[in-house]
Amino acid sequence: MAAPLSVPPSPSDVSPTTVDAVRHALDGRWSWLRDEIRARDDFAELRVEPGTDAETYRARVWEMLGQLAADGHAVHGFPTAVGGRGDIGGSVVSFEMLAFADLSLQVKSGVQWGLFGGAIQALGNAEQHARYLPSVMDLSLPGCFGMTETGHGSDVQSVHTTATYDPATQEFVVDTPTESARKDYIGNAARDGRMAAVFVQLWSAPEGEAPTRHGVHAVLVPLRDEDGTVLPGVEITDDGHKEGLNGVDNGRLAFRGVRVPRENLLDRYGTVAADGTYSSSIESENRRFFTMLGALVRGRISVSGSAVGAAQLALTIAIRYGEARRQFAAPGGDGEIAILDYLAHQRKLLPLLARTYALRFAQNELVEMLHDIQTEREAGGSVDEKRQRELESRAAGIKALSTWNATQVIQVCREACGGQGYLSENRLGTLRTDTDVFTTFEGDNTVLLQLVAKGLISGYADDFGHLDTLGTIRFVADQVLDTVAERTSLHALAERLRGAAAGGDDEEVLDSSWQIKLLDDREEHTLDSLVRRLRPARGKGVTPDRAFDIFNRAQDHLLHAARTHLDGLVLDAFNRACDAETDPTAQELMRSVCDLYALSVIEDDKGWFLEHGRISAARSKAITAEINKLCRTLRPHARVLIDAFGIPEHWIGAPIATGEETRRQEEAIAHADSL
Repeated sequence: MAAPLSVPPSPSDVSPTTVDAVRHALDGRWSWLRDEIRARDDFAELRVEPGTDAETYRARVWEMLGQLAADGHAVHGFPTAVGGRGDIGGSVVSFEMLAFADLSLQVKSGVQWGLFGGAIQALGNAEQHARYLPSVMDLSLPGCFGMTETGHGSDVQSVHTTATYDPATQEFVVDTPTESARKDYIGNAARDGRMAAVFVQLWSAPEGEAPTRHGVHAVLVPLRDEDGTVLPGVEITDDGHKEGLNGVDNGRLAFRGVRVPRENLLDRYGTVAADGTYSSSIESENRRFFTMLGALVRGRISVSGSAVGAAQLALTIAIRYGEARRQFAAPGGDGEIAILDYLAHQRKLLPLLARTYALRFAQNELVEMLHDIQTEREAGGSVDEKRQRELESRAAGIKALSTWNATQVIQVCREACGGQGYLSENRLGTLRTDTDVFTTFEGDNTVLLQLVAKGLISGYADDFGHLDTLGTIRFVADQVLDTVAERTSLHALAERLRGAAAGGDDEEVLDSSWQIKLLDDREEHTLDSLVRRLRPARGKGVTPDRAFDIFNRAQDHLLHAARTHLDGLVLDAFNRACDAETDPTAQELMRSVCDLYALSVIEDDKGWFLEHGRISAARSKAITAEINKLCRTLRPHARVLIDAFGIPEHWIGAPIATGEETRRQEEAIAHADSL
């Protein structure tokens, strides 16, 4: 008879105080708000049973959304002048915490308060704030965010929906000129939304003159009356059943000559006077467009945070199960072995746990950056354009890494739980299907990495432009040296030249300065070589077709450059969190997790490091050996590390992680023994 499943006490010698210290570090600046939300008695009830039909699911999510509105969950990020708290970072954190409840509810709330309300807040004027935002917060005005079109998702600047100003009536006429211009996959559209912030190509001119296009702007367009009847000229179709998130009523919107008042233009960055004259404080259409999109970056950062939360929940379920589930008896042993004691199982889960820790710290810094920049803007202060560009680039990159990480983590956790992980009651299947779309909404991840890389190239060009003659000569000489180093097989020499000698003490791979230098060196070299590949596209006489071909051929290199930059950025955030920790035991534990993250990043790209002479074959083997050692070292602390996520017991909801499955197994065994 197999030994019963049981959850053994963690052999970790870490005290509860230290667990609290790690949790506090993970919680970041808004730890007080996370604790406030954790204390909600009803939070565990904000979930819909798997298998619920779509209409019932949507109705239940709408009901839960109303519950959140009534409890003031939505007020954090809105201006104090309209009844909000003016806490932009707090709004992102409160959204993140919903990842532990129902992801359809989380996305629905994000559409209402983050996207629809956020568009009015970021792009509207004070009068529009006062008119609309209180109703957005209390849910009496449910709305939509109408940006994505069937034919244009990532390329927002090329949307085809139009809003043409009619000076005679002082109205905008909103039209969907082609089927590909339908607003597609719009949350809240199919069932509940009564108004949409619609992104359009804006046309206007004084009466008697031909209209002129002014680029992309947002217009508030009513969709339904208070009884829910669709208004004339508005066409709404249901997107239908989806792979996940079926509690969200996604739909398509089309407009046939819909007229809205001039005052419905969200005109913070561009306005149309009564006579049709257009004016903007930002003269360049391109700069105006990117300023508008930059103001909406909160949505992308929120998705990133929810992906980290989903990964934390999946790891909590899988690691708890890995400690409880036993399989195969050791020779000469009395009982079966917990599957988390097997190195193969540790290798599945613990490096992903380390990466999720790293992304949590990077996400925390990102939210702080967003809060500081946008709070300064809301207060009327000037915004540093360089900081804003850095925020947008970092938000794009961390969103890509976090959502890809969630996809991988949840799939691996599902496999690590075997058939139990396939049961709907254990949440992993729902987490997997609900988060799958995170990699493509709020920006397709591949496109976002290109955005990051283009920003790096721009910064590179700026730096290169400031070099004097001697600096330029040195730069070129460095490139020649790198080329020579790559062509030699003397990897040990290359390592010594870079201050990372091979063949020494294996403990050196745990030196954070060595890890950082190795990743920095990879980033610098990858970017330098990318620029060399792209430089011919800027030559005299190069046709646009030829320039595009040069760029297109280098896209794999472009994406790798972005990834190398982001890996270093995330590692820096983790190291800063370790350095800031004051509890010695917590700091030591966090440092081991940080080492596991850094070495896993290096191992994942060891082909590059070997090909370019940055590590030797011996050092490569030492890295793998050290990862295995770290997995064994951290195994006794695995439960502590997931407990530090701070997910309340009654939120987890998966029987295999809460002891419910253990109780079932023990009852079944007792029953079998009695027969």
